[in-house]
Amino acid sequence: MARLKLRELADDLDSGRAAARGLVEASLAAIADPGGEGARAFISLDPAGALAAADYIDGLRKAGRALSRFAGIPISVKDLFDLTGQVTTAGSMVLKGELPATADATVIARLKAQGFIVIGRTNMTEFAYSGVGLNPHYGTPRSPWDRRVGHIPGGSSAGAGVSVADGMCALGIGSDTGGSCRIPAAYCGIVGFKPSWGRMPSTGVFPLAPSLDSAGPLGHSVACCALADGIMAGEGIAPFTPREAGTLRLGVLRDFVLDGLEAPVAEAFDAALAKLGSAGVQLADVAFPELHELPSLNGKASIVAVEAYAVHRARLAQQADAYDPRVRSRLDAGANLLAADLLATIARRRELIALFARRMEGFDALLLPTTPNLPPAISALAEDRDYGRLNAVALRNTAVGNFLDSCAISIPMTRPGEPPVGLSLMAPSGRDRALLAVAAGVEGALMYQESKA
Repeated sequence: MARLKLRELADDLDSGRAAARGLVEASLAAIADPGGEGARAFISLDPAGALAAADYIDGLRKAGRALSRFAGIPISVKDLFDLTGQVTTAGSMVLKGELPATADATVIARLKAQGFIVIGRTNMTEFAYSGVGLNPHYGTPRSPWDRRVGHIPGGSSAGAGVSVADGMCALGIGSDTGGSCRIPAAYCGIVGFKPSWGRMPSTGVFPLAPSLDSAGPLGHSVACCALADGIMAGEGIAPFTPREAGTLRLGVLRDFVLDGLEAPVAEAFDAALAKLGSAGVQLADVAFPELHELPSLNGKASIVAVEAYAVHRARLAQQADAYDPRVRSRLDAGANLLAADLLATIARRRELIALFARRMEGFDALLLPTTPNLPPAISALAEDRDYGRLNAVALRNTAVGNFLDSCAISIPMTRPGEPPVGLSLMAPSGRDRALLAVAAGVEGALMYQESKA
């Protein structure tokens, strides 16, 4: 199906150049390609259901009754979301014996109501608990970059990122608790959006840490993610106009998130800032030294660790051996944290959220590299020690956004085929639509400056 954007596909459907069945067949063919990543990117497919939905939508469009301009476009869904009649396994073996879902997750039902067709369930880190994307049960899909080596896709929405990057579908639906939409976007060279906490209903989504979880889209452009965001949030197909680069005032976060950047990331970030400046964007450094407290705060009592352990405590007592040992060890770490330390972390989080809002006054968004590193080789995570270290590196910058209760997005800073590097934009909670418009302006400025080079 190639790497087509949602509005391009909608134009093709409107004009008759494409039909829903053809799009679904192309998607299934890309997934089935024996030289591709489909077998690792997807845990399960529903070809009969997808083709039946396509034929129904083609009939509606022929009769002038299409559900929307986007009806018939295939999407992927992370194996964290309920789909009617299917078991939600969350990338695990633990849940395989559960009963099938009796209803779609709310955000998926809203996409289906506009005519999007779910092609299958994508692979993920077991129970969404890592930023690297490895899965010992279903295999690990590889980042599109340098597949001869085999680099991690980022997690936990690993299959979602690869399914979009490889053109298996036009949109992937993932979730983000500490970076799980933005890290795969950065490592796979696409766009990933984390909405503000509470913007998306969580009904029918298996939780990791309910205080931080947020469903979000991954796509080929900011506009694709903006379209999905509006639908998933219950706003329908909302109007969307990118901001002009010359109207933007962006803060550059210098504290914490720039420590220890790999050279290609630092070079790409500096080049992006230069391009934005040339496009007329106003840039100013923003100090936030308090972010250096985060490792200590989360080390004493991580909100994610405590809430994830609470979700899994009963299952761990009965089925511990069925868990990925690396995920189980992270879950077990939440068992012995002190309530007093957790309360201190929550209190300090509230203070830092308020401080973030104050420091963002006068700025449209905050800029930072999505991850400090390029996607490591899968082989580099063979030892548990290295897995833990590289997982922490992948999550370091993105988790700032979750801790500060921001909305955040990652867009590519490098060309397809080059080592993938993501640029993140963050804004305080509730400014989702404004942030998306700003990100689209940044995306356009980077692309324009690139085309002039």
